Amino acid sequence: MKKKFLTTTALLCCFVLFVAIVADLTGKWTGIITTPDGQQISVAYNFKVDGNTLTGTADSPQGSVPIDNGKINGNDFSFSVNVSGTEYPHTGKFYTDSCGMDIDFGGQKTHFTIKRADK
Repeated sequence: MKKKFLTTTALLCCFVLFVAIVADLTGKWTGIITTPDGQQISVAYNFKVDGNTLTGTADSPQGSVPIDNGKINGNDFSFSVNVSGTEYPHTGKFYTDSCGMDIDFGGQKTHFTIKRADK
């Protein structure tokens, strides 16, 4: 009985920790993307997490676009944004106060880092 209680408690703690980590992605994150042609673009991502689904917006000086097909799996996440009819897939890894991200510019990947802006 005691072993079953401890196992159940340990599993519950792991689940709560997982939910807390994923929920921390919610909020505003900012950074600078250097495109394959060397142009630097300031970006802000406003993420919202609902279970394993990631939604929100991506904002740049050119405007705001919705995040499409957002998914979260542990600390890894992916989504795409559509800018003027072109899809830009993003993949990333969430850390406590930053995210390492890759964006695909039509076959040319660029890596960049975003940091939490709202804490």
